[in-house]
Amino acid sequence: MKLTRRSFGKLAGSGLAAATIPAVFSPAIAQSGPLKIGILAPRSGVAGTAGECGIRAVQWAAERMNKAGGIAGRQIQLIVEEETNPKDTIERFRRLILQEKVESVHGLISTGVSLGVAPVAEEERSLFVMWDGTTQDGVKETMPDPKFVFRSTDNECEAVMGSLLAVKHFKGKFKRVAGINPDYSYGRNNWEAFKQILTRFGVQAEFVAEQWPKVGTLDLTSHVAALKAEKPDLIFSSMLFADLPVFMKQGTAAGLFDGVKVVLPAAGWQLNQLKKEFMPDGVIFGHNTLYFDYADGSALQKAFVADYMDRYKEAPHWEADRAYFALAAYKAGVEAAQKAGGKWPTPDAVAQAIPGLDVESLGGKGRFRKDKIAEQVFYQGPSTNKNKYDFPTLASVDVFQADQLQKPPGVDFWEWIKTGKMPV
Repeated sequence: MKLTRRSFGKLAGSGLAAATIPAVFSPAIAQSGPLKIGILAPRSGVAGTAGECGIRAVQWAAERMNKAGGIAGRQIQLIVEEETNPKDTIERFRRLILQEKVESVHGLISTGVSLGVAPVAEEERSLFVMWDGTTQDGVKETMPDPKFVFRSTDNECEAVMGSLLAVKHFKGKFKRVAGINPDYSYGRNNWEAFKQILTRFGVQAEFVAEQWPKVGTLDLTSHVAALKAEKPDLIFSSMLFADLPVFMKQGTAAGLFDGVKVVLPAAGWQLNQLKKEFMPDGVIFGHNTLYFDYADGSALQKAFVADYMDRYKEAPHWEADRAYFALAAYKAGVEAAQKAGGKWPTPDAVAQAIPGLDVESLGGKGRFRKDKIAEQVFYQGPSTNKNKYDFPTLASVDVFQADQLQKPPGVDFWEWIKTGKMPV
């Protein structure tokens, strides 16, 4: 049975009603017992490793917060469901709020999925804090003023930063540019943003090749050959799934990167799979909102990274920060609303309290804007293979705030690219 508020009403008067009424119907009543929070994250497929990193981080965060008293005195209980396709994920979202009686749902990585789930959260008046999902259709915001849905930073932030760093570090060192990007809106918009930023900053370049592999393509030899035939001086790629390490390995074997500048603004998701043996030095390497080896990182970041690497024998990437940030922002909102109202807050009160609250996350301080889009800290820089790991780290770290990388509320992205203030 598809659970909605209407179908739930049919249970009234039956023995099932008392067992299924969730906290969202009577939020002021749920003031004791565990604080149930639903998690929706991929555990298999092309985003499975990213989802697993986020789940590990939110479990670490919940354990740490519970030791310190939980959220407003209540112990956090996580209930994890899998993010898959939009239809099934919407059903799991409804099950979390209507059967499991969670008071908030966090997660989602795919914007294709979050575009489907977000309207349901608004309809159900249920707090929904996304990790990496947005409500963008391409670069256009489809939900400019939600009441209960909190979104991640814009999809294009990492590409904007990588483009700016290409200008900073490589301007005057390349003339022929090629791109290989995933064949959907994320890849196409990032490639277009890269080209427009080069033009804005007076970089004279010829765009000699574009390759558009389908997500998950693991034989990229024909794409590598097509790129090499055009003899580029610089290659830009916003690939971020398991196909990125394959591309770098096959490209290195073919000599594609010999003497070529490389910009990989979303490489951090595949950090542990991008081995030194096929990674050239000096790549503009994007870590999004968490760079695990940042010397100036907070005590919180250092504690998390040490625990994570000791337990899982690999480095955490930005999905860990997104998961921690979602829980930290929700905690701050609940406690601010409870302090203001003197009792356990309603979802409306929490949703109104969260925007503007600074919270410490793994990658630094962040907040949600009034339009409920996140502002966090981004890390990128030229890579080096001179380190103790079997994958690259950053030779130097460039740090940008999200308000330097994403359009302000209500502004057209392409107009902002042309005229907005940028940090280079």
